[in-house]
Amino acid sequence: MASHGYPGNYEKGSEIRGIEAARCIEGVHIFHAATERRDGKVFANGGRVLNVSALGRSLSEARAHAYAAVDCIDWPGGFCRRDIGARALTRCSS
Repeated sequence: MASHGYPGNYEKGSEIRGIEAARCIEGVHIFHAATERRDGKVFANGGRVLNVSALGRSLSEARAHAYAAVDCIDWPGGFCRRDIGARALTRCSS
């Protein structure tokens, strides 16, 4: 997940909520790249901010778990690409 405007001029300081809920999804791992914790809250502090990944019995299941976790994250100041893994799924299904 990245801050709006990335890779150009991006916003810093927006609060990111829902990370704990996202971690509750089976197989999900969230890696912080550019976050800052203040007063028990998490804030964006760069362009590429979070990496949400997941394990599953198949690539399709892992991808579904990762995007379900992304959907739990409440971050109006950020965005994520929804095409990650799409080409690999196409190759695996042919």
